[in-house]
Amino acid sequence: MIKKEPKNIARKRRHKRVRRKVMGTAERPRLNVYRSLRHIYAQIVDDINSHTLVSASSLDKEIKEGITTGGNWEAAQKVGELLARRAMEKNIDKVIFDRGGYHYHGRVKALAEEVRQAGIEF
Repeated sequence: MIKKEPKNIARKRRHKRVRRKVMGTAERPRLNVYRSLRHIYAQIVDDINSHTLVSASSLDKEIKEGITTGGNWEAAQKVGELLARRAMEKNIDKVIFDRGGYHYHGRVKALAEEVRQAGIEF
């Protein structure tokens, strides 16, 4: 009988595979997503200089006041909106999307769609 791999180990394996190919630069940084059960985090990273350019999470004061829980679809949308607004302030209009090994569904999709809608190009 084949033993099933735990979900987080499978996700980390997928993320490693993607990270071999995806690299953020100063001209086109990487938008990274991490989600926990209670919160969602996103950051835009320049991998060449190892520098985080912009970040947002469901723990930010602006978002935390308006939501009941940080681990739902609504919170992911607000994080995406805040991240896009902060990126536009720093003149970042193109990014490479790194879904962190998560499936493009639910909260990850909500965050990505909100960032796209705000004018950031993937």
